[in-house]
Amino acid sequence: MPTVSLPDGSTRSFDTPVRVLDVASDIGPGLAKAALGGVVDGTIVDCAHIIDADCALQIITGPRGKADPSDEALFLIRHSAAHVMAEAIEDLFPGVQLVYGPPVEGGFYYDIAEPEDGSPRISSDDFDRIEARMREIMAEDRPFTRHVLPVEEGMARLETEGSKYKLDNAQRAVEAGSSTLSWYATGTPGTHWDDLCRGPHVPSTSRIGAVKIMRVAASYWHGDADSDALTRVYGTAFPDEKRLAAHLEQLEEARRRDHRVVGRKLELFAFDEMVGPGLTLWKPRGAVIRETLQQFISEALRRQGYDQVFTPHVGKLDLYRTSGHFPYYADSQFPPLVDREQMKAMATCSCGELSNKLEDGDIDGYLLKPMNCPHHIRIFASEARSYRDLPVRLAEFGTVYRWEQSGELGGLLRVRGFTQDDAHLFCTEDQVHGEVLGCLELVQLIFGTLGIDDFEVRVGLRGPDAGKYVGEASNWDRAEAACRNAAETLGVPYTAEAGEAAFYGPKIDFVVKDTIGRRWQLGTVQVDYNLPERFGLTYTGADNAPHRPVMIHRAPFGSMERFVGFLIEHFDGAFPAWLAPEQVRVLPVSDKSAQWADSVESTLRDAGVRVTQDAHGGRLPNRIREAANWKIPYVLVVGPRDAEAAAVSVRVHGVERDLGAVGLDEFVSALRTELDGHGTPCAHEVLFQTTETA
Repeated sequence: MPTVSLPDGSTRSFDTPVRVLDVASDIGPGLAKAALGGVVDGTIVDCAHIIDADCALQIITGPRGKADPSDEALFLIRHSAAHVMAEAIEDLFPGVQLVYGPPVEGGFYYDIAEPEDGSPRISSDDFDRIEARMREIMAEDRPFTRHVLPVEEGMARLETEGSKYKLDNAQRAVEAGSSTLSWYATGTPGTHWDDLCRGPHVPSTSRIGAVKIMRVAASYWHGDADSDALTRVYGTAFPDEKRLAAHLEQLEEARRRDHRVVGRKLELFAFDEMVGPGLTLWKPRGAVIRETLQQFISEALRRQGYDQVFTPHVGKLDLYRTSGHFPYYADSQFPPLVDREQMKAMATCSCGELSNKLEDGDIDGYLLKPMNCPHHIRIFASEARSYRDLPVRLAEFGTVYRWEQSGELGGLLRVRGFTQDDAHLFCTEDQVHGEVLGCLELVQLIFGTLGIDDFEVRVGLRGPDAGKYVGEASNWDRAEAACRNAAETLGVPYTAEAGEAAFYGPKIDFVVKDTIGRRWQLGTVQVDYNLPERFGLTYTGADNAPHRPVMIHRAPFGSMERFVGFLIEHFDGAFPAWLAPEQVRVLPVSDKSAQWADSVESTLRDAGVRVTQDAHGGRLPNRIREAANWKIPYVLVVGPRDAEAAAVSVRVHGVERDLGAVGLDEFVSALRTELDGHGTPCAHEVLFQTTETA
């Protein structure tokens, strides 16, 4: 009979199979009342789930106090809310057919097939009444009740109901190995509304908390634009109205900070259909940010003993066949470029035949590089290496290309061409731990300098599908152990997630929270025993015999595009002075101060400051407001008195007043200290003892 291991290390043994709720009750009535579900051996389940074998169990509850709800609690709440929304829509729009309704990050959705008989279609005008019906269902506190049918009986029921979508869902479940089909009723099966669903759900509809319908969009069955057109209704749910309101406020702030909007206003970057979707055009102001970040990390790389390299934007297909990227990542790559002479010889070949010959290696070609690592491997292999030469650290700001679907492109966050602050380290096995720690130090340096102190660490491990990964299991075991050991040194909690590894090795990912609480996956470090094996890399050991190096992949920024997109939203375009495209703007009060304004500008420029002067006339308040719109860190107003005193009157972005006058030399010295220290200490704090910035 089952013995249940709990998160605190204790165990509970039972004489007969028990429900998750029974275990919670055995621990205490308060826990049973708060329980939403459970996690059994890593799988989220209902409170009614039967435990009949030894297992590890975590009881899922709602949040306490001001704590954030757990991901597992939100999963249960939002899956249940999707179910209730589907019932409400079927009540209000007779004739619709349900397709699929999962929880997703930030909420849930349900795909709906609407009738083609001219009936009114679901629109944003209907959100209030859908929500009202959902709240009625929730107020009735009906239990989510699971009932199961054998496959043959369940298929017969679905045939009678006549929904090809649910039949398709059921068939997929059977093909995946399910021996039964399950439905969930909001109440009593056969009496109340139910839906084909594998679950899990919260105990009853009242436990959902608070709901909001967010938007409606078009979608397609199976994501195929040539298939049935569907209506996708998005919603979100939280344990209570207060948390829902905070989430909606956060979304509004996120829309205001959207890097696509802010980046356009600040003239940082552009996209152009004539150039191509997902291909970034960096404008001069945005290029300053990117170049400054590159110089910052390059200084750190030199201190750690990296060598800079440059590699081409294309490589032969055989390079990527050896690495496994082709055809492993075929769906994420631009189509191959066939060798010109072979293209002539294959002039009568069909597209399908050409594709097969490329995949089989019968003809050769080139590929826009999806990764930098194969090129760096060939640099390592270009000369004989001794153990005395290791570690070899090769760094490159290398541009790579991925074929993202048009619907997945999103400003700088999801592009088709992006530059990675990439590096690959080749070392002995004894050096792996120290080199991984050095990579993590780079990530911590970046986060610390930019004030990113709220981050999570995720160790990506192999999943159960062995076909997704290359290399020997023993190599994977050593690489995963190296990642776990390194993650433990960071002093922050980390999660180990199966299925999140790269196809060639495990990795350590950094997931950061920005100033409004959103999560972003940025830097990564990966340990790889497999690509050195595939390429036959060797070095000569102290025993004068050949040995295989270990390879470490690392990119602290991830991609320059995504990182800058994150920073735009994180800082709302108000970059710290060392990173700002324009660090100082000089505003003469009138033409009488023009000569002193020119001198101030010249002095700052000679000191290496990015400075401009706005002497185009117009009222001074308007020019101050214009500088604020550009989010320039420092504005120096200069008038006749300033000229006489060789001073400047300082305004700081985010402070709605003039901080006062200070000698020009004193200001330049303080600002130069701030820029050299990448923001520490801030010049205005030193000069005026103020921290009143936005």
